[in-house]
Amino acid sequence: MRIILFYHSLISDWNHGNAHFLRGIATELIKQGHDVHVYESKDAWSIQNLIARHRYEPIRKFQEAYPHLISHRYAPDVLDLDQVLDKADLVIVHEWNEPELVDRIGQYRSSARNFRLLFHDTHHHMVTDRERRTSCSLKNYDGVLAFGKVIRDLYLSQGWAQQAWTWHEAADTRIFYPRSKVKDQEDLVWIGNWGNGERAQELYEFLFDPVRELGLRATVYGVSYPLHARIAIKESGLNYAGWLPNYKVPEVFSQFKVTIHVPRRPYVNALPGIPTIRLFEAMACGIPLICSPWEDIEELFHPGSDFLVAANQNEMKHHLKNVLNDREIAREIAHHAYNTIISRHTCAHRVQELLYICQTLGLDTGSPLPVAC
Repeated sequence: MRIILFYHSLISDWNHGNAHFLRGIATELIKQGHDVHVYESKDAWSIQNLIARHRYEPIRKFQEAYPHLISHRYAPDVLDLDQVLDKADLVIVHEWNEPELVDRIGQYRSSARNFRLLFHDTHHHMVTDRERRTSCSLKNYDGVLAFGKVIRDLYLSQGWAQQAWTWHEAADTRIFYPRSKVKDQEDLVWIGNWGNGERAQELYEFLFDPVRELGLRATVYGVSYPLHARIAIKESGLNYAGWLPNYKVPEVFSQFKVTIHVPRRPYVNALPGIPTIRLFEAMACGIPLICSPWEDIEELFHPGSDFLVAANQNEMKHHLKNVLNDREIAREIAHHAYNTIISRHTCAHRVQELLYICQTLGLDTGSPLPVAC
């Protein structure tokens, strides 16, 4: 199939956690023989921030890490959809694109029935910023790929989509896999962005205070931390290391004994059951994982076996001490989690699900009908 993917950014993962999954899906489609073309705006805020802070070296490094991935950077006011969408079979528009582009492609689809058009939603805007969600129309889209059942159900119940499917994120296991552990591992690493303070209280309870009280050697990676947060990190004894290119995450995990997952509040309160990409990354890389509370209502994992769950600060300290002091416990958790990812949650699994959806929409995917997932 000729597949056109409109991403916020393929090149930059600066404050753009979805980049992991988007890159992995594009990679898997290419490896399976599909003709894949990725488009992103030259004005995308992620790459603009990346260049402003780190210049152009990260772009060169990205190209070295993903030599098979090429992004067509366009100026929105001169984007020629006749040229871009010529002979397309499938077009997927990611939610982080500007509403004007979402609308424009939908309008184009209304008079061009030769391809299937899907909207890909991987964020909590559905419930936290409905004005943004309703600022563009999906009436000419064939359906929505939603990264959780609760999101899918909202699209259908609100009448915002003709059809919708649950399409969870997953690990790109061509990049994210266990690496050899360094000899002098530090204790704990946290990889995550500040996120507009959506989990500020939780970071104090489950990260800053436990690290300080246990005296751990720990490091924080991420962007957009305000001054008061960086001060709290320092006072807790954590090292703040700033932005980390996403493809370097597996290497960093190999330098630490444990990591934690602290989901943003909207995913806990309003969107239960949706795991974010950070959880998939840790499990795929074979590092023991401890989570602050979130409800796995879709039963994607095995809480207690794939990862430990800490209901409060005391439980987080208890789990951290056990994992750091008992290598067998750490090994069992990491091994179980890795097997769960490999068996159910890779980008190859998600591409299989996508091809099934395409075939239900009447597309010839060039392969036998996959098993419905």
